[in-house]
Amino acid sequence: MPGILEDQAKQFISNARIDPQWAQQSLMSFIEFQKERVARGEIAESTITNYYKATKLFCVMNDLLLNWKKISRGLPIGRRAANDRAPTIEEISKIIEYPDRRIKVIIYIMASSGIRVGAWDYLKWKHIIPIQNNGQVMAAKLIVYAGEPEEYFTFISPEAYNELEKWKDYRLQSGESVETNSWIMRNIWNTKKGYTRGLVSAPIKLKTEGVKRLVEDALWTQGLRKKLDSNKKRHEFQTDHGLRKWFKRAQIMVCSVRRPRRA
Repeated sequence: MPGILEDQAKQFISNARIDPQWAQQSLMSFIEFQKERVARGEIAESTITNYYKATKLFCVMNDLLLNWKKISRGLPIGRRAANDRAPTIEEISKIIEYPDRRIKVIIYIMASSGIRVGAWDYLKWKHIIPIQNNGQVMAAKLIVYAGEPEEYFTFISPEAYNELEKWKDYRLQSGESVETNSWIMRNIWNTKKGYTRGLVSAPIKLKTEGVKRLVEDALWTQGLRKKLDSNKKRHEFQTDHGLRKWFKRAQIMVCSVRRPRRA
């Protein structure tokens, strides 16, 4: 809540004026924590820099003198733009042919919303809100990182929402009780009669690493990943971030089409 955040900010400034060394150490520890989140794929490196800039401005405006040169040494070194591309529509079509019911949902949502793979650790059914017009779903609001400081919302296409509904219907028909607090992505259960492990009634969340592994398996199985030549260090498009590039490119194309012409 705004009031709570304001109180925390005032308390930080008060403590920092008493013990500047504590403040510096706290900010350095904060940066290290965010770097761990980068390693897990939850946020981008640039997010840490944005946090640093906002925090520094806040402290400067409150006349708090800290050793910013020392604090900034923990910031990640900026990377040059990666020499890779977004997957083509033909490649995406090939990925979703992979024989796993979850792959189409994952690819459609990531390509149409631009979420990072780390967002799957937080997504539940209650975070999907369909937007209708005359009874027809036009899009769906997606709440990302719900309950976290980085919470934001984006949108998914009606095609992505329809695939989500098919996935939910399959789970319901199989006997799972899918509720608002159920995870969107879960493990696949064994459908053999009499099999007692991996039951549909005992869902286990498919975490970030599981989603990454599933997409990676799809790429290799569908022939979109091959062993790199000795003179290459990376594939033409990244496993998960390539879908963010697809999303950003689609945004640019839409904006270009909608931009009014000058008289």
